[in-house]
Amino acid sequence: MATVGDLRREGGARRHAGELLMAETGSAAQSTDITAGPGGVMTDDVGVVTGDLTLRTELDGRDAVLRVQYKDAAEWYSVTGGRAALADPADLAAVHTVAVGLLNRPEG
Repeated sequence: MATVGDLRREGGARRHAGELLMAETGSAAQSTDITAGPGGVMTDDVGVVTGDLTLRTELDGRDAVLRVQYKDAAEWYSVTGGRAALADPADLAAVHTVAVGLLNRPEG
């Protein structure tokens, strides 16, 4: 079997894709398990959710969108007020980090 192309470049790409993680749906997203603080997390779909949750920040077009689910559950809920336009899709990671900092309150 012969190689094709520049042998110095064998082994695959060494560049990243904007430091965005790919979700199961093929869209850019980041997820972190959190514990909701007092009062929980308000959602558009079911009201307040509390306890152990998974927070996901997704890229929807040029918007960052926050969703939560009860840890290991199937249903995702839109966080109330959890949509923001991004100037650069690479900012998704920073938005996710801020959202985790605001919503993760394991000590209450």
